[in-house]
Amino acid sequence: MLFHPAIPIFRCFDERLARDFYLGFLGFVETFAFRQDRDGPLCLGVQLGKCRLHLSEFFGDASPGGSIRIEMDDVHGFCAAVLAKDDPHARPEVQRQPWGMDDMTMSDPFGNRLIFCTDIPDGAG
Repeated sequence: MLFHPAIPIFRCFDERLARDFYLGFLGFVETFAFRQDRDGPLCLGVQLGKCRLHLSEFFGDASPGGSIRIEMDDVHGFCAAVLAKDDPHARPEVQRQPWGMDDMTMSDPFGNRLIFCTDIPDGAG
């Protein structure tokens, strides 16, 4: 039996804010958008590298305030790319953690926390 990475569901309340943050600011790409009817709530699939998320306006899919760790090869490079977008509402920085990772933590407009992280190379401080 082969398992694939879990796909977290984050609650969102505003399609424009979700698209601006995840697609525009962070650089995720849309993989699908689903509504049961034209004016119904949205479930939006997004992906950045191998990280996939579902952003849902559907009541009961998730509670706001979730948290996820997203492992990546170069959190410092990603942080520099995000900072280059010069968004006055998001000025993240990388923090070295005592458990051997560099973390960049951000919250989306709905209170969900994303922690982008990279292993500290052996021998690095």
